[in-house]
Amino acid sequence: SFDELTTHLIGRDNFATFVERREYDGARTVLGGSRVRINVFFKRGRIAWAVRLLPSEFFPMESLGLDLDICARICELKQGLVLVTGATGSGKTTTLASLLHHINRHRREHIFTIEDPIEYVHESRECMVSQREVGVDTASFHEALRSVLREDPDIVLLGEMRDRISMDAALTLSETGHLTFATLHTSGAVDTISRIISAFDSMEQGQIRERLATNLKVVITQQLVPWTNREGRSLCAEIMVSTKAIRAMIRDGKERQMLSAIETSSDEGMTTMNKSLADLVKRRLITQKEAGLYSPDRDSLKRHFEVPQLMRSV
Repeated sequence: SFDELTTHLIGRDNFATFVERREYDGARTVLGGSRVRINVFFKRGRIAWAVRLLPSEFFPMESLGLDLDICARICELKQGLVLVTGATGSGKTTTLASLLHHINRHRREHIFTIEDPIEYVHESRECMVSQREVGVDTASFHEALRSVLREDPDIVLLGEMRDRISMDAALTLSETGHLTFATLHTSGAVDTISRIISAFDSMEQGQIRERLATNLKVVITQQLVPWTNREGRSLCAEIMVSTKAIRAMIRDGKERQMLSAIETSSDEGMTTMNKSLADLVKRRLITQKEAGLYSPDRDSLKRHFEVPQLMRSV
């Protein structure tokens, strides 16, 4: 029966939990060693699946579509908070897996992860890697957070920061000397800063701004954009790097000025989502119209395609 097949696929304990909660989301290794992400749910009273094959290999940093110098600088950080943000399915997990894989091959550290579920399995190479899966290796995300410092990690991947507790934990880890990676479902650096600040009570927000300004190193916001005339997708990203000016904006509550700072700081490795989209158009991978569908500001995007006045007069 379909119930038996589902039980075999996700395991008897997980099936019992699924029946109780009416939802199951996890990753499994199947016949042949491939890993799949499985979502099991009820649809009109019947069990249904959504199964996604996970990549069997890590993407090299050069293949991500992000600025390679920024990736290298992130992988050399000793301390601080690095956030990768974007919608579900935007490649956040793949980007973080690639960065950790690079660190695992080039540094000698203890990497500790809390994931729900584990999608990419990291074997210890130069680093010792400890991966904990929520619901399998730990009862809950918050339980794992409470024990993370006892594991004596150097580098921590928290997965998604869902609430005030996980955000506070990420800040605490980064300010106690750990390189900390996490994700958020936000649409840009401005939205990311605002989301974190607003998770705390108004009495705490001044202190949170100071902690964030001191410890935040990079915010990468990404989305995957399908090509127009052939099969494939490209990663588009906004990248904000913590500079003296950015830190001052965070402290002073001037997040709305950040986008302008990002636009004018390409020498620091920063880029806007519109610049990234415009580059795809210029490479003829997508059309200008399609770029507009993914743009956070279409009027700003149009300016990337305008012929400068000086050129018109020639």
